[in-house]
Amino acid sequence: MRIWITGAAFCFALLNAPLWAQTAQRVDIELRPEVEAFVAEMSERHGFDVKELRSLMAKARTQETILQAMSRPSTARPWFEYRPVYVNPQRVAAGLRFWSDNAGAVARASQTYGVPEEVVVATIGVETFYGRNTGKFRVLDALYTLAFDYPPRADYFRSELEQFLLLAQEQGVDPTTPRGSYAGAMGIAQFMPSSYRKYAVDFDRSGRADLSRDADAIGSVANYMSEFGWEPEGLIAVPADAGGERIDEFVGMGWKPALSVESLTRAGITPQATVPYETEAALLRLQGERGPVYYLGFNNFYVITRYNRSVNYAMSVHDLARALKDARAHDAGLTEVKLKKKRS
Repeated sequence: MRIWITGAAFCFALLNAPLWAQTAQRVDIELRPEVEAFVAEMSERHGFDVKELRSLMAKARTQETILQAMSRPSTARPWFEYRPVYVNPQRVAAGLRFWSDNAGAVARASQTYGVPEEVVVATIGVETFYGRNTGKFRVLDALYTLAFDYPPRADYFRSELEQFLLLAQEQGVDPTTPRGSYAGAMGIAQFMPSSYRKYAVDFDRSGRADLSRDADAIGSVANYMSEFGWEPEGLIAVPADAGGERIDEFVGMGWKPALSVESLTRAGITPQATVPYETEAALLRLQGERGPVYYLGFNNFYVITRYNRSVNYAMSVHDLARALKDARAHDAGLTEVKLKKKRS
């Protein structure tokens, strides 16, 4: 399937060659050695025209605000401060409207990919508040900044810059126009370029996958989680009482389930819900206002962390999903009561 990019993220798509290729500078351009090396690699691997790509790279700008944002990610806040930002009445109300407006697409995505409706809706809610906050940075600048001026993850963002340029080339899009997050994520679903190319789907059957469109974002989120191993009907997380001497050891094992509930229970960690003893889990620790709080995280929790590698993020998706499901059931119950009264 060919992926097309349009709408808010790529609204300046060109019909012919990209603008940056049409207006390649004729004068000599001086680039940093590491950028020159990247240009050479793109030419060798993918056949990019060196002159055109050098011209494009000369237009990219390092953004200090992006580096500052990377140094203080919102997910680093303690859980008791992080949660109210994403799980609150305003976001639940907006999520219910989004769910209602896109009920058919949400239901079809859940049926197609096995991901619960409320999880799909909650993910979009946490990512962009249902399209309200899709990012203000030029994607080119974001990826350039992080590829060449952020050593801790330079290799990753250099790869994403490569994927972004391939994406733009495939669609005849001017790479200087798309905007997204400070990390280079795009659209309502906030996909990085590599994920856009791999997992975006044309869910509204318009002939193109466009993550600025609700239906395509819905289908793409569900497809992404399915591809990373979502288990239909599987648990996400349950609260736990954590005792014993091995708490730090278990927390330090990471988020991927590796221990059976039975072995954790024997070690003094008790789930506050009925969970089959053979189920594998990870011990999660979040910072509550009065001290640490513990959960058992299962495979589906780990899948959510593949979307954003943060326990706070994954737990906020989980909690918002539960709040949305409860609110929708409550609204449905009120509607049924009203209908009964009318019939009587």
